[in-house]
Amino acid sequence: MNNQQRHAAAQIVVPCSALDPTLKFLIDQVGFRLDMIMPADAPRIAVVSAHGLCLRLEQTGDITSLRSPVTLRLPASLKARFGQFADTQDDIAVIFDETPALELATPHVAQPIVSRLDGNANWGVGRAGMHYRDLVPGRLHGSVIASHIRIVEGGPVDDYVHYHKVGMQLIFCRRGWVRVVYEDQGEPFVMQAGDCVLQPPTIRHRVLESSAGLEVIELGSPAEHETWRDHDMTLPTPSIDRMRTFNGQRFVRNLAAQSEWLHVADGISCRDTGITAATQGAAGACVLRLAGADETPITLSSQTVAFRFVFVLHGEVELTVRVGNRITLTTDDACVLPTGTRYSMRTSMPTEVLEISFPST
Repeated sequence: MNNQQRHAAAQIVVPCSALDPTLKFLIDQVGFRLDMIMPADAPRIAVVSAHGLCLRLEQTGDITSLRSPVTLRLPASLKARFGQFADTQDDIAVIFDETPALELATPHVAQPIVSRLDGNANWGVGRAGMHYRDLVPGRLHGSVIASHIRIVEGGPVDDYVHYHKVGMQLIFCRRGWVRVVYEDQGEPFVMQAGDCVLQPPTIRHRVLESSAGLEVIELGSPAEHETWRDHDMTLPTPSIDRMRTFNGQRFVRNLAAQSEWLHVADGISCRDTGITAATQGAAGACVLRLAGADETPITLSSQTVAFRFVFVLHGEVELTVRVGNRITLTTDDACVLPTGTRYSMRTSMPTEVLEISFPST
């Protein structure tokens, strides 16, 4: 930043009880530089800049008129540069933005968690005007979020190029269609009902438009993660690299119409989404198809799974979890199964279930 740019930069006004110690703290310990000071004979105002910030320090002379100290949040990469120092001066506190590792959480589920689409279902308005329904109430202490998301009116979506600092995130198109575009994945494409994508950590993407009544299922870990807007990247990118990895994961686009159904057992078949391979085994997602020709239960195991989420795409299924614990789920109901248990599915009608799992570590 040259002198002219510094003169024109926006400034954050920081009241301080005494100018000299605050100025010394910022310059000597936090790496700021002095840009302006006034008046010369008895300074009470100074402008300093560093780390993308421009601060205007204004001495008040009355510490009782000040509220809590102003907090400066600096990148964690600067911590080593300045070494150890007192991170609080009377008027300013400094913290470092410790970016969490982009890793999957390993939740432990003690009891089944059921979310039903009934008259009690709550829909909240979230980012870009989309409606969100929470499918994992409590979110397992912040380890997982699963959302049923809908866009009521079709057409262009008020979205922008962005990315998520997240360990894992997948999108399953539930109803309707949505046009999206992803970094290094070529031209925009349309996801139809049944299609699924894995959004690896930090991949830039944008939702462009959708049908009226679009619905998707989105699952990510951890539950609360940062969404950053990218002001500089334009999508689609000129390059295509479909084998590129982002934090050890590959982008996956699974097309329902082109997927193969594999026989698993009598009355059950499975459509794999490719997410297990793309995440190197960190997560898995598949669609189970239950024939429903009779009521013979299909027994499955969760003994090597830390987290197993099921969502009924259509039909009805009875889950037996432990002895005597039976849960009936119908279309658009969801359930998280207890960690390390065997369970069975029983249905008397053709049923499809989306299943997402994290292995035990």
